[in-house]
Formats: sequence, structure tokens, C-alpha cells
Amino acid sequence: MGLLLHIHPQTPDERQILKAVRILENNGVAIYPTDSVYGMGCSILSKEAMERIALYKGIKPNEAEFSLLFGDIEQIVDYIKPLTKDIFRILKRNLPGPFTFILPASKRIPKLLENKRKTIGIRIPDNNIVREIVRKLGYPLVNTSVKAEDNVQEYQTDPSLIWERYKNIVDVVIDGGMGNLQPTTVVDLTGDEPEIIRQGIGELVL
Repeated sequence: MGLLLHIHPQTPDERQILKAVRILENNGVAIYPTDSVYGMGCSILSKEAMERIALYKGIKPNEAEFSLLFGDIEQIVDYIKPLTKDIFRILKRNLPGPFTFILPASKRIPKLLENKRKTIGIRIPDNNIVREIVRKLGYPLVNTSVKAEDNVQEYQTDPSLIWERYKNIVDVVIDGGMGNLQPTTVVDLTGDEPEIIRQGIGELVL
């Protein structure tokens, strides 16, 4: 059975954060709060954990539409192709926040995550818990949204229900309070102009 951690979203306890980090460092899979829906993820260094998540979802890793979750913009630079001034300005104005930005992937992206477009979704949630986990881990998290068991269109928002559903599937569930019902806004930044692929909770500032 996985571990359940209660962490205050405004003042995360460092000891609890480090417990989650140690699990992730040892090929663990975690569920954690973000600024939109709860996420399920693992360290980008753990092929084993990525394969576990994909197996649970019943798809190949490169078809799973994973995003990468970062602690700050500086961390992003190594994982995408060089940032233009225009793209950097958009990221700076909207992050941290409930957005997933599609950007060209660099060679540091594991081949397990490669898709035909050679792109990757990146996130910096406005959530102290998960950003602190990523900072302490030192690497981005491979992230996917937690969906409700009985309806693939609905997101699971109640951490107590998430714990009951996933306690025998993941290694740690972090209770950081109720999640949001709306997902992120997905924005494609690979073209000449930003393109909103999915309008979610985030209102894009250009």
C-alpha cells in the first residue's frame, strides 16, 4: 500500500516533502495536487515508473500525452529547444499558472516520451507543494492528470477518494486539499502564433 501524506498547500512541511522526494528518487509513482486537477507522475529519470504509469493507463508511453512539470522557468531551458524572446515572454507572463505549453523537445527528453511531432508539454503549477517537490528532486516530473474511475471525462478532485482509488497502485498520495474541476489551458507555441488547443482554467496573457 502506498503512503498518504497530508501537506499544507501554503506552508509545505520540508520533512513531508523530502519523504515524497525519496520515493520519487527510488522509481516511485506519486499523486499530488497542482493548481488545476490532481496529477500522477514520476521522475523523468525513471523509465520504470514511466512504464508503470503508461501500463496503468493502458497505452504506450509516447502516446500517453505526458507533460513535464517544473519548479521554475530556469529548469525548462535544458528540456526544450532554445527559447525565443517571444516565447520566454509568454512563459514569464503566465507561469506559474494553470497552463500546459507545447514546445519543441530537446535531446534531453527521454526517447520513451518522444512523439511524432518531437514536442513536449511543459507546466509550472501555481502550487507550493509540487513545485517544492520538483525543486528538491532536481529534475522535472513526468505528469498526467488523475481521472475519475467511472468517467474518463471527469477529473478526480477529492484527495480522500483519490487515496481510496489509488492507494494500491501508486507509492504515495499527497493530500494538499481539494483539487480543481477544470484542467489546464493547453497552448501550442510551436507555430508562428500561440494557438489555444484547449481552453481550461487559465486565461492566457500575451
